Amino acid sequence: MNYLNRLFCLGLVLCLAGCNATHTAINKRHLDVQTRMSASIFLDPVTPDKKTIFLQIRNTSDKPELDLQDSIQTALIEKGYQITDVLSDAHYILQANVLEVGRSDLRLAQHALNQGFGAALGGAVTGALVGSVVSSKDNDKAVVAGGLMGATVATVTDAMVQDVVYTVVADIQISEHMGNSVAIKEKTKSTLKQGTRGIREITSTEKIEWKRYQTRVVSTANKVNLKFKQALPELIDGLTHSITGVF
Repeated sequence: MNYLNRLFCLGLVLCLAGCNATHTAINKRHLDVQTRMSASIFLDPVTPDKKTIFLQIRNTSDKPELDLQDSIQTALIEKGYQITDVLSDAHYILQANVLEVGRSDLRLAQHALNQGFGAALGGAVTGALVGSVVSSKDNDKAVVAGGLMGATVATVTDAMVQDVVYTVVADIQISEHMGNSVAIKEKTKSTLKQGTRGIREITSTEKIEWKRYQTRVVSTANKVNLKFKQALPELIDGLTHSITGVF
């Protein structure tokens, strides 16, 4: 009877491993791309002569192939905006920096979004499943062997069927020229370390002619066994649509 019980337990482990893999493969078979902003930006309508934008798009991540410059420029032109390289001719400045690109999970992506513009990132993390086998009797080799076999099968199955999430985090700043008749005071506070214990704080105030809006954009691509090359164009489209949707 004990032998039959052991076989039943082993069969149950193998069945559960297969069921979990099948569930993931079915539910995540289609590519799901979601892009969200940490805070909304509302720009007032302007006349056609003020639809001029100076672009400064950067990517400081380790994935330089994620290039937003061309797609953002094309989308803005289609909206009737003129891209200028002369800062004094621009009514808007659009600055974007891609901070991080990599495999992550949806919880970390949500955390990065909640932190908002300028917040530090902890890095993309890929979760791993670790199987463990515990035997109540040291001499019960059959149970241990069955558990090890089940854990091995589960590990192999998880390696073949993976729920993959790629996350892109970008900080966005939009500056709107207010004209010479309006001056805005901008206060900047910097904290500098002096030696190992000392701290020096510097506060400066200046008059500027630009009103600034800041937000963070996080885009995720989720699919079973997803490769970055497959996710890349969809991530670019999602980020471009979200960023240019402000204008």
